[in-house]
Amino acid sequence: MERKSLVLCSIVAFLGVLAAATGFAAEATRIKASEVKVVSTTQCSYPRSPALGLGLTAAAALLIAQIIINSATGCICCRRTSQTWNSNWTKALIFYVVSWFTFVIAFLLLLTGSALNDQHGEESVYFGNYYCYIVKPGVFAGGAVLAVASIILGILYYLTLNMAKNTTGPWGNAPVPNQGGIAMGQPQFPPPQSSQDPVFVHEDTYIRRQFT
Repeated sequence: MERKSLVLCSIVAFLGVLAAATGFAAEATRIKASEVKVVSTTQCSYPRSPALGLGLTAAAALLIAQIIINSATGCICCRRTSQTWNSNWTKALIFYVVSWFTFVIAFLLLLTGSALNDQHGEESVYFGNYYCYIVKPGVFAGGAVLAVASIILGILYYLTLNMAKNTTGPWGNAPVPNQGGIAMGQPQFPPPQSSQDPVFVHEDTYIRRQFT
């Protein structure tokens, strides 16, 4: 693995660990139903909780990691041509699509959990009864798990795409073999022959010219 790839994967992996740690921490510190006090029939009292900041930190770390990966690789759909369909490209496309899918769900879960956890003093009404807002168990934890999955898939997408580009030929296409074993070289032609017929001289003529 090249040094550039190693550094990029290390940064993205660190952001993934940060997103997972803060996501699970937000799950552990979210406001529970037992901690909410009903001040009046229309007002709820919530304790202070760091889940809002932890959830936003997890969402920000996930977003930065996704931006880094996609900035380094670019749009895979824009690079595809009719001659780039191979196994590495197919794997990279699958990693790319699933990574974005898990990213969107994880990002929404983390943001929604952070927003609902900060609903201080508000209540909801259902059939004439008042209820206090609380975040359901598993929202932050689900966002953290999906964040880790998204970042792992993003790293696999980046490595697979680099593997496809580093193989022989454009995007892993093997060079065209020499068909039929035909050797290429300069054509060889025999020296041109004179079209004139040879002239025969009689021996007496040659001797006569010599003594003349």
